[in-house]
Amino acid sequence: MSPAPVIIAVDGRSGAGKTTLAVELAARLRAHHKVSLFHLEDIYPGWDGLAAGIERYVTTVLTPLSRGEAASWTSWDWENHYDGEARVTLPAEIVIMEGVGAAAEAARPMIDAVIWAESPDDTRRTRALDRDGATFEPYWDRWAAQEEEWLGRDDVPGQADLRVQNLADGSAPSDLLQLLPYLPALAPVLAPELSARRGLRLRAERLDAVPDAPALFQSLYGAAANAVWLDSSNAGSSPGAAGAAGRTAAERSRFSIMADDGGTFGQSVTYRSGVSRISAGSCTARVPGPFFRWLDTVWGRRAVRTPDGYPGEFTLGWLGCLGYELKRETGGSDVSAPTPDAALIFAGRAVVLDHAEGAAWLLALEAPDAGEWLARARAAVEATASATADAGGSTGVVPSPPPVFRSRDTGARYREKIAAAQHEIAEGNTYEVCLTTTLEARTPAGSLDPWATYLALRRRNPAPFASYLRLGDVAVASTSPERFLKIASDGGMRAEPIKGTRRRAADPAEDSMLRTDLATSLKDRAENIMIVDLLRNDLSHFAEPGSVTVSRLCAIESYATVHQMVSTIDAQLLPGAPRAEAVAACFPAGSMTGAPKISTMAILDRLEAGPRGLYSGAIGYFSLNGAADLAVAIRTLVLNTAGDGTVELSLGVGGAITSDSVADEEYEEIRTKAYGVLSTLGAVFPED
Repeated sequence: MSPAPVIIAVDGRSGAGKTTLAVELAARLRAHHKVSLFHLEDIYPGWDGLAAGIERYVTTVLTPLSRGEAASWTSWDWENHYDGEARVTLPAEIVIMEGVGAAAEAARPMIDAVIWAESPDDTRRTRALDRDGATFEPYWDRWAAQEEEWLGRDDVPGQADLRVQNLADGSAPSDLLQLLPYLPALAPVLAPELSARRGLRLRAERLDAVPDAPALFQSLYGAAANAVWLDSSNAGSSPGAAGAAGRTAAERSRFSIMADDGGTFGQSVTYRSGVSRISAGSCTARVPGPFFRWLDTVWGRRAVRTPDGYPGEFTLGWLGCLGYELKRETGGSDVSAPTPDAALIFAGRAVVLDHAEGAAWLLALEAPDAGEWLARARAAVEATASATADAGGSTGVVPSPPPVFRSRDTGARYREKIAAAQHEIAEGNTYEVCLTTTLEARTPAGSLDPWATYLALRRRNPAPFASYLRLGDVAVASTSPERFLKIASDGGMRAEPIKGTRRRAADPAEDSMLRTDLATSLKDRAENIMIVDLLRNDLSHFAEPGSVTVSRLCAIESYATVHQMVSTIDAQLLPGAPRAEAVAACFPAGSMTGAPKISTMAILDRLEAGPRGLYSGAIGYFSLNGAADLAVAIRTLVLNTAGDGTVELSLGVGGAITSDSVADEEYEEIRTKAYGVLSTLGAVFPED
């Protein structure tokens, strides 16, 4: 008897390309493993024998193999239409079962991974008849009816761990091998494949060019279904900033990153309510379990070396957004949202713009298509660097008619919630409550272009953590000024919470007065210091003892539409500490919850009475060298395309409530925070 093998079932309707897929997958796995392959067509008892064949397969083949024993079974003689010779299938480290019914309900308890292969009906019939010729053609309809009857009572596709849209172009086995190691049951045995993925070679090329960033993004990624632009849109300008505050703002704005999920290594993941769905080319894997646990399996260990001379921390990896409702994994309650709890792409190639040195870096993992992409990216950088037209768009993008926003709370209702939050503070249940509300509008899909909307927002309100994300049906246009958490490749950690806001004024004297008012406000300083204390605690969970320091306290930074009060907390990650858990320990940003975090999140769930979605989550990257840089998702418009030809617009706004908050002032603050986005759309804050 051998140790119990890992069993993979490749199932699907006839003609879906299962046999070729299983043979090629087995051949690739044999580079590191002993693999056994079984075809169910060898055991079906005739053209009416699907159900009986599945029963024979489970009893005489799968059951003994699952125990690590050799399987003795009787084949079917398709020419004589009778039982054929006796055969034996030996166990192996990995056993692949291929055929219609390989993952039937009776088989699934003994199977570690189910792969479901799909193809269009006409393609399946053509493929099957080309393979088996006249032998299969007279029986196609009879066999297809058995498949439909079986699948009518056994939802194998719905139970599959991986689904393959089998295009028969040779890409499916490579796509499968990218995703199989994500499955918890297969990860231990596929350790060699994981190790190979961590030994990637990074190609880097510097171009001394300053391309027009919007034009470059549109050139390279305009047609991509999934693309991310982490855009330091205020690079080179820090209005009103000086000294240490100016230097810090310039550091935050140094790099912009553009990428999609194309190429050999491209992947995307969408996480909702306990399940990650990861796609690579033609394949999609379903991985149940907490998001941060999954993140720990794919990020945090150094997989590439930083190229010589490259000044950035991003060396390819995962980019995208985390929604606020991931708080269910970090001490908060479980609330469902209409948008994903997390959406990321894996970029195996990207463009990084260094605004400080006036250079563009092309990064690509070594792959058969890397050279072709580098040439295309090089040409795009050079073409957009020589262009004279400004692709940034106008400062307004007004649909006709402009969207009419509605608020989750009327002004009176929001003020009542402020009073309720202050009651919780008086009762000693919290010190500070970051109360938010949501503005929503619905507009015809063709009336508002997400890309044009973002271009207008970035011109009106440039910010160090501005970003544009196109992730399937969801687009995100953010002008966030706030860093949530940075983890450098060497383990340095930094959080930069914002608490305290004043509007900008056109008159310099009034503007200076507003800035001074913020700097001297005892209330705003108290709000900020409470969050600093909270983040010191969050960082300390995975920090070296004594390394947590506050390098800036209540500094004032000024942006196009607001003055902000910002603090900086630094720490050093413990050597060997799990980086995904360090992110989870700080999530969601304390500046968006209040203090203490867990009890205050429970209060917020009761008061807000609805999900925040992507708002007040995080946007940024998780790099292959272990670095991460994440912004707080504020000043962020989310555009969610519905199936009815409309787009739901969502804008979250809020502010910190303390015992001495004045309701009218707090309500005016959320109107100020919403102004930059609403005015760009030609919209107004909803009246009571």
